[in-house]
Amino acid sequence: MSGIAGQTAGMTTDSNTRTDSSTDSHTDSHTDDHTDTGTDPRALVLAAAAQARDRIERVRAADLDRPTPCDGWTVRDLLSHLLAVADRIPALLRGGDPRLLPRTVDGVADDGWAAAWTAREPELAAALAEPDVLGRTVTHPAGPMPAAGAMLAYTSELCTHAWDLAAALGDTTGFDDRLAEPCLAPLRAFLPPEVRGADEVPFGAVVPVDDDRPATERLVAWYGRDPRWRP
Repeated sequence: MSGIAGQTAGMTTDSNTRTDSSTDSHTDSHTDDHTDTGTDPRALVLAAAAQARDRIERVRAADLDRPTPCDGWTVRDLLSHLLAVADRIPALLRGGDPRLLPRTVDGVADDGWAAAWTAREPELAAALAEPDVLGRTVTHPAGPMPAAGAMLAYTSELCTHAWDLAAALGDTTGFDDRLAEPCLAPLRAFLPPEVRGADEVPFGAVVPVDDDRPATERLVAWYGRDPRWRP
């Protein structure tokens, strides 16, 4: 393992986030280096960040003006927001209020998005590795919550935006459903179907999908994306 994925090795198991590898029939084999079943929420965040990096590295300058499943956002807009998410997670875990931080990061060169993401990975890994981090209460944009819950929320956001980016580029194969699966039940409780469309809840209506679809598809559909979306 290398890079951010290698930081998961020393993290202990959290029984609340265990997943069954038998649900992963849709997982591409290259994702085995990202995470292992039974990992704790810190490892899920790191693996989701690595999965996002894989998609970011596929973007070329000619792709930046492509539309995405995020209404009104281009690939450039989505990348700008992803960098802001990578900045928000360490700030939140260390007691900051992410609502006070920018929602986007500007000034990145057309060929600099992957480098800008990679430059943020050490700080993300360091914040997640702090000894007492799992016991903290943090300020999420939705309000105070246990740090472990916030980690699952950001795992789901990273997985969803990585899928958004992949869809914009025309290839949504190869996602690790072991990352999305443990996020589904908390997301459904936290973001019920009837709470949609308000300024503070900027998500579309749930898109119906069959229960046997891959976990990543079910996750993005709950966020209001159509898994069949194409540019």
